[in-house]
Amino acid sequence: MRMDSMIPKQFIELNKRPVLIRTIDKFYEYDSEIEIIVVLPLEMVPIWDRLCIEQNFTIKHKVAIGGDTRYHSVKSGLNEVIPGSLTAIHDGVRPMVSLETIRRCFDVAAEKGNAIPAILPPESIRALTGTGNRSIPREDVHLIQTPQVFQWDQLENAFEQEFTIEFTDDASVVESYGFRINLVEGNRENIKLTTPIDMKFAELYFNA
Repeated sequence: MRMDSMIPKQFIELNKRPVLIRTIDKFYEYDSEIEIIVVLPLEMVPIWDRLCIEQNFTIKHKVAIGGDTRYHSVKSGLNEVIPGSLTAIHDGVRPMVSLETIRRCFDVAAEKGNAIPAILPPESIRALTGTGNRSIPREDVHLIQTPQVFQWDQLENAFEQEFTIEFTDDASVVESYGFRINLVEGNRENIKLTTPIDMKFAELYFNA
């Protein structure tokens, strides 16, 4: 609805190539041996299958059926992951993630257990209070991105928890189980495509 499009945003074309395919392309460019699992609502699987044929998209991948929330969709995808794998969870509508960001996330997660890309906000920040609002130093706030990368044992244990509305992303699930979260530098253009303005930015990016 926010995209104001009849086409699901992950299937909208950017320079004649659907968003989701562009996202997968970037991870394949990082490592052609990477195992890719695409999580989609059941009703979108036939659309995806058709797009793969139309686009001659041959990168090997599995398809898992999503759930009612991000938590349940990720949990469904994890059922297809080989136990013990270093696992990245990425939004399909973030096709502008850089190879450097992907590499940093995998390297730090391999060493420390997990890695979450983040950037400092460019604007000034204010927090609401009971009597009004107050300024917050930008250095105290980070904007969180994906891929969020984890060693398998962290995901295996954390996603056995009962779902709560406080699970806003995968890091919040893992943190809730007791693991410390490690932030790494993301890349500013790695936005989640949500609105028509975001798509205009992405079109400029891929047409550059």
